[in-house]
Amino acid sequence: MSSDSTAIVIGTIAAVLLVFFILRSKSNNALNELKDVPKKKPEYLNREYKKYTRAEVAKHNTEEDAWFIVKNKVYNITEYVEDHPGGLSILNDVGGDATEGFYGPQHPPTVAEHILEYLIGELED
Repeated sequence: MSSDSTAIVIGTIAAVLLVFFILRSKSNNALNELKDVPKKKPEYLNREYKKYTRAEVAKHNTEEDAWFIVKNKVYNITEYVEDHPGGLSILNDVGGDATEGFYGPQHPPTVAEHILEYLIGELED
């Protein structure tokens, strides 16, 4: 290999290493900036929740005004009714306790996470 070829190879290797370290440095800086961004809590964690009686929940028993109870928590699922993958079967327990059906075999184990945004309170009695 001639000295010109050797210089080209060494120059190319040096340039590649320089680019690698510059990109790596920028990537690390971007990751560090992301770490400094405060994580925003989901809205449902910032809400204040009311206490409801079974009688109050029972009044919300239609497709246009649908609440139910799951494990003593009250959910207003009115906005979710149309999106429910099981169709209108979600209305079977509106106005009452849906815990048994909610934890049935038709739902994935993560189903409880999906309705947290509809949580409005807790059962009083």
